[in-house]
Amino acid sequence: MSYLYLALSIALELVGTSLLKASEGFSKLFPTIGVIIAFISCFFFLSLSLKTIPLNTAYAIWSGIGIVATVIISVSIWKEKINMASIAGITLILVGVVILNLFGPGHNESSSDDKTSGSSVVIEDGMNK
Repeated sequence: MSYLYLALSIALELVGTSLLKASEGFSKLFPTIGVIIAFISCFFFLSLSLKTIPLNTAYAIWSGIGIVATVIISVSIWKEKINMASIAGITLILVGVVILNLFGPGHNESSSDDKTSGSSVVIEDGMNK
């Protein structure tokens, strides 16, 4: 279910970003209202997905897919141009998302638990001073 929430969050982020362009600097009322609703809903569903998906993995997927889909939308709907440097950058982002998903935290739960407990001790020590 968490990945469904993440997918909804991505879709709403894409809607919000497209409406952001359509709002023309928040000068048009209905696109501006749509931006606000879309981004609030987007972050709500992202927060639900974070109950079980590690933050770094969820954010990598969210931002990676969001960037690629936003470029596709900007080229197809808004008729914006894209160059080879942009394509290279997007490719590097996608490679990073794949590497994070294949090898990042969350795939080895014992090391993830160790890091979490270690950081909580540091936080508690900092709070008690």
